[in-house]
Amino acid sequence: MNFIQGKAGWIEVVCGSMFSGKTEELIRRLRRAQIAKLKVQVFKPTIDSRYSADHIASHSAQKLLAKAVRSAQEIVDAVEKDTQVVGIDEAQFFNQDLVDVCQKLANRGIRVIVAGLDQDYRGVPFEPIPQLLAIAEYITKNNAICVVCGNPASRSQRIIPEGDRVVVGAQEAYEARCRLCFDPQLPEKIKQKTEKRASKSAPASRQPEARL
Repeated sequence: MNFIQGKAGWIEVVCGSMFSGKTEELIRRLRRAQIAKLKVQVFKPTIDSRYSADHIASHSAQKLLAKAVRSAQEIVDAVEKDTQVVGIDEAQFFNQDLVDVCQKLANRGIRVIVAGLDQDYRGVPFEPIPQLLAIAEYITKNNAICVVCGNPASRSQRIIPEGDRVVVGAQEAYEARCRLCFDPQLPEKIKQKTEKRASKSAPASRQPEARL
């Protein structure tokens, strides 16, 4: 990807399903910026502590030092005056404020690179990624490999009986699936099966003994 050097900043978005190499690509771009001797700062949401509390980390064990923040606004406050490149991982865990934050940073002449899931476990667009895609100058959409059939995977299949939209996890909770093999109802099916199995294994209630 070629960029014209100048005062203008811009926004890059790397999105896709889980296990598609989003964080790996983010780290690659940030390391190249460091090699070019640019001032780089990296941020991640505090909720994501799967592999490290103070690094962004890919599933392939690549790491880069990062600052964990509770909100998107903290990023603006933490970016130093001479910073030229800002990396933000797991963007789907921030609220809509991240869109304005990225706009402000890019308008200050900073190259902003954002990585995150574009769909949740139901296959629904995962805010604020759709809004970031609309304002970004450069977009990269990665596909993983479907664990069922081997086709390109664009969905994150949840394989645990959990219904909350945000559930932080890795291989123990998610699989990469293609459009055909993806089943948004699978978590509920697993939940029902688990509850049914539990009810069958529960001891029968003891009947009171008859008194003479």
